[in-house]
Amino acid sequence: MKKIIILGSTGSIGKQTLEIIKKDKNKFKILLLSTDKNIKLLSKQIKTFKVKNIVVTNKEKYKVLKKRLKKIRIFPDFKKMDKKLIAKADYAMSAISGVEGLRPTIDIIKKTKRIAIANKESLICGWSLIQKELKKHKTEFIPVDSEHFSIWSVIKDYKKSDIEKVILTASGGPFLNKKIKKNVSLRDAISHPNWSMGKKISIDSATMMNKIFEIIEAKKIFDIGLNKFEILIHPKSYVHAIVKLKNGLIKIVAHDTDMKIPISNSIYLGDNNQNFVKSKKINMNILNSLNFQKAKIKKFPVIKILNKITIKESLFDTVLVSINDELVNLFLENKIKFLDITSKLSYLINSPIFLKFKHQKPKNLAQIEKLNEFVRLKTRTLSVKSHKK
Repeated sequence: MKKIIILGSTGSIGKQTLEIIKKDKNKFKILLLSTDKNIKLLSKQIKTFKVKNIVVTNKEKYKVLKKRLKKIRIFPDFKKMDKKLIAKADYAMSAISGVEGLRPTIDIIKKTKRIAIANKESLICGWSLIQKELKKHKTEFIPVDSEHFSIWSVIKDYKKSDIEKVILTASGGPFLNKKIKKNVSLRDAISHPNWSMGKKISIDSATMMNKIFEIIEAKKIFDIGLNKFEILIHPKSYVHAIVKLKNGLIKIVAHDTDMKIPISNSIYLGDNNQNFVKSKKINMNILNSLNFQKAKIKKFPVIKILNKITIKESLFDTVLVSINDELVNLFLENKIKFLDITSKLSYLINSPIFLKFKHQKPKNLAQIEKLNEFVRLKTRTLSVKSHKK
């Protein structure tokens, strides 16, 4: 049986991973699941998959579950786990969102032979730390964002010098063909036309920030220069990546708008008896009308942020992620307007208080976590204060 660990099992990616495993249940054993607050769903998952080890990071929810479940080993964080308790897993899914997912990701690398990472913030802020652990523990890494999995599936058989251009596609979000009004509602902002996603990533898609993060992430993972990346609007979300090679070939990766496809491929990779997710028939109507468009800066001004990204890895990546995360939270709390996310982000990243981090390399995990807290606090203070004025 293939031994599995899932970090963030109650989130969107975690749930989809378990749905795939459930259909082929006799081939898997779940060693560990984790959540922050959703202990109701976690309790159901424990029962369904007969899980013996769980991590609950929220202190109050941890206490509640500790009293309720006497026969289950419950840990308040990943460091507290008994090293002998969790044998080396065959596969781990890291799906805890935000910078908060970085430490658990690094902690779990040593406990698994293969890790699929769906947390872009971890990869952006701490790729050098993750890469170091992957090499140290000889752990295989697979990115499972649909775009990055698509790129990986193409270029793993080529050298970096063979690649001329990498194109990531973006749907354009809910406002592609609409004028963005001053008072955009939360409901409108999270109404993604193709994907069913959480609120945070849906808003990042609406501003195009999600695609900016994906380019930064891809630059780090694949060690390809920023100048080789391009964004194309593709409203159908059928094509996920296009790789142009120097030999004249152009490779296009397309699949249904279903995250289970890259997830199941990462789980079953190398297996003889593969039980892949059944996808729909090839949609000729979509193939005959792919409708690619240039991403316009006037519509999506965050694209200009790519000019601010340093060639070498720096703490400025953490600054960018943290500012955006906090601004999205403020919008979700109805403390700033939708259009404020982009305008305030542009203003704050040019502030001297944050620009100085462009020249500092990330040294360790504690430094990244401390900077994340500092940036978020400053962003909240400055943004709410200026909004009230």
